[in-house]
Amino acid sequence: MGLMQKLFGTHSEHELKRIYPIVDKVESYRDAMGALSDEQLKGKTKEFKERLAKGETLDDILPEAYAVVREAGKRVLGMEHYRVQIIGGIILHQGRIAEMRTGEGKTLVSTLPAYLNALTEEGVLVVTVNDYLAKRDAEWMGQIHKFLGLSVGIVLHDMKDDERRAAYACDITYVTNNELGFDYLRDNMAIYKEQIVLRGLKYCIIDEVDSVLIDEARTPLIISGQSGKSTKLYELCDVLARQLVRGEYKGEMTKMQAIMQEEIEEDGDFIVNEKDKVVNLTEQGIHKVEQFFHIDNYADPENLEIQHNVTLALRAHNLMFRDKDYVVKDDEVMIVDEFTGRIMPGRRYSDGLHQAIEAKEHVKVKRESKTLATITFQNFFNKFEKKAGMTGTALTEEKEFREIYNMDVVEVPTNKPVQRIDYDDAVYKTKKGKFNAVVQSVIESHEKGQPVLVGTITIETSELVSEMLRKKGIPHNVLNAKFHEKEAEIVAEAGKHGAVTIATNMAGRGTDIKLDDEARAAGGLKIIGTERHESRRIDNQLRGRAGRQGDPGESRFYISLEDDLMRLFGQERLMNVFNKLGVGEDEQIEHKMLSNAIESAQKKIETNNYGIRSHLLEYDQVMNEQREIIYAERNRVLNGESMRNSVLKMITDFVESVVNCCINDDKDAKEWDYKEINELLLPTIPLAPVEYNDTIKNKNELLHSLKEQAVKFYEDKEALFTEPEQIREIERVVLLKVIDRKWMDHIDDMDQLKQGIGLQAYGQKDPVIQYKMMGYDMFDTMTQGITEDTVRLLMHIQVEQKVEREQVAKVTGTNKDDGPSVKGPVKRVEKKIYPNDPCPCGSGKKYKNCCGRQA
Repeated sequence: MGLMQKLFGTHSEHELKRIYPIVDKVESYRDAMGALSDEQLKGKTKEFKERLAKGETLDDILPEAYAVVREAGKRVLGMEHYRVQIIGGIILHQGRIAEMRTGEGKTLVSTLPAYLNALTEEGVLVVTVNDYLAKRDAEWMGQIHKFLGLSVGIVLHDMKDDERRAAYACDITYVTNNELGFDYLRDNMAIYKEQIVLRGLKYCIIDEVDSVLIDEARTPLIISGQSGKSTKLYELCDVLARQLVRGEYKGEMTKMQAIMQEEIEEDGDFIVNEKDKVVNLTEQGIHKVEQFFHIDNYADPENLEIQHNVTLALRAHNLMFRDKDYVVKDDEVMIVDEFTGRIMPGRRYSDGLHQAIEAKEHVKVKRESKTLATITFQNFFNKFEKKAGMTGTALTEEKEFREIYNMDVVEVPTNKPVQRIDYDDAVYKTKKGKFNAVVQSVIESHEKGQPVLVGTITIETSELVSEMLRKKGIPHNVLNAKFHEKEAEIVAEAGKHGAVTIATNMAGRGTDIKLDDEARAAGGLKIIGTERHESRRIDNQLRGRAGRQGDPGESRFYISLEDDLMRLFGQERLMNVFNKLGVGEDEQIEHKMLSNAIESAQKKIETNNYGIRSHLLEYDQVMNEQREIIYAERNRVLNGESMRNSVLKMITDFVESVVNCCINDDKDAKEWDYKEINELLLPTIPLAPVEYNDTIKNKNELLHSLKEQAVKFYEDKEALFTEPEQIREIERVVLLKVIDRKWMDHIDDMDQLKQGIGLQAYGQKDPVIQYKMMGYDMFDTMTQGITEDTVRLLMHIQVEQKVEREQVAKVTGTNKDDGPSVKGPVKRVEKKIYPNDPCPCGSGKKYKNCCGRQA
């Protein structure tokens, strides 16, 4: 805490002072509500709605409404909200983030603002991180709401549209962030209003808000269709990547050298920057790529796809690691979530990286899919009129919540003082020394019956520690991405005396670890972190698993100077200090300087990750503005509005664009290029050919004449239809089809633009600014295309034609499909390559002595 905060108090302390009087008011109703019968208590809901209708506000009725929920919780669940839970409930109603420690009962807190805001009958969405929690909370906390006369819905992955629509129509709906976001996108791909499942974005309460709005925000939501792009290039680039030699810069390039474009010596074919996760080819490497693909100049724009795929293959081999970033299971590459350590079925790395990894791992390379709809979580959740969130750890990202989501964080005090002891990090020279110490610490606690939770960052580490404990004869459970099916069962056992659990990161988050009496007497749950995470928040979440509701507990992180975090961001002089002091492999060091170095490294990475998310948002902001325009136009169509005026405007706009394209103001009517006018105009609007006419003297007169003729032609077309509504529906069908097709192609084009825009930096231009300018130009081109296609289709429509609404592309999946899938047996599609077969790369060697050797 800084000096200013010590003198004047923190932001949270100031905000709590304003909230305490409201809490006092809520608590003052305790006896009055306790005296009511069940029927009288239930009747309060109707009374509150009537008071709102007469002009009272939600803030006016909050104290009494919260007191009603508190009493209902006591009667229905035997759970009466603590004072700190009421504080959390007020913060959530205010559209802010309540930071509450693990075990403080955040799930019960959400019932207060959910009930209050549901009284407006506009719907409240409670957003959770997975289906299990959505179902658990809806069935558990939903009992309070149902007792008070409100309807409760739940949206799960496998539900059909009718079930979703019914769930969203309830007063309070429990849903995961992914399902909610995808339902929004699907609603904006609907072709009839009746297909829409959501009913507006009024108010949402996000549980584990840091996980949803920070961790998940680096990956946009994407709905995909099938693409026709070949996968052969990925396989060729993988063969090439295996032949290229990793090198390094000789010396460190300074910022000034980069600005002055001074050359720096380099060796090998490519250089890897692990810190920034970038791979660059050297001159020698570029020459090898040119030889491999038989191209003259690697930098030519026509070789953009080769450039992109070579980089992907090098990234797959040098920056993406099996059993850390992904696992290979059932002949498939499956991503491991870096924050939860869980496998994410159905999710794929974007931009072709997933295909590059598939090629690297010699599994079938799946076709790239075409993006049909996409949105970032930042832009999606900012569409809500009011949003709130709760988590155990948010203060470290307070700046991001404030700047991107306009939400501030208020730290809520714990119900009982925290008894957990957080020890200083134990630092070792080598990983071997560190893991020996971890195992020894587990053994010591296990012998006295103290339960231990060992937190690891990777699956690999969890299995290493497991093997070391097995050799020592210590019984234990492993909870990582490979065994997440047993998650709830393993977490439930983790607080029993003598239990030893190894968990990848936050596995089991959202489930309390309850201690038995013997475990409490032995010192409570002991948390051991096997290394520091890139984010301080994730470390805090691991610590927070112990010491809930005043329980005893302890935590300590074990660090080695060989850990990635220290190796990439720690000072090299630390290793020199250790060497000079003669520190042995198994010798533990604790020093303020070490703790500061670790904290500093984490802050650097957090700043970098914030930059990545801000960067993503900057790019998506362009798409977001365009998305709003397109979705608004679609909604007009779906709402059954007459599009006649829009169509007439399109007709006159098209005529104007053709005339402006073909005629200069300063030219005489005799000099106009009538051939060009007819070539551009008549295929779309089949009028009589435009010829020189001495009654038309200037461009404006020609414009006026052609616009009149075009509108008259369309009115004659309208007159052929006996029912006016028939042509109105045809207009809606055509508009919908053209808008959807053009928009989907535009999303694809914008994606391609984003991939190549980085090259603008070499011309001293800001890629984001260039992306915005070029993106707006492309949007203009798209809208002109919509105008032309719509006008052409409507001008050529026949009365007997059957025109129906239809989806322009088949949805094949999403990038965050966590739901269960049923698969048949895996069948080999391509011919198996045996060790003695000629290598398919064309080297002339046997497969086992070439690409097969490195597989």
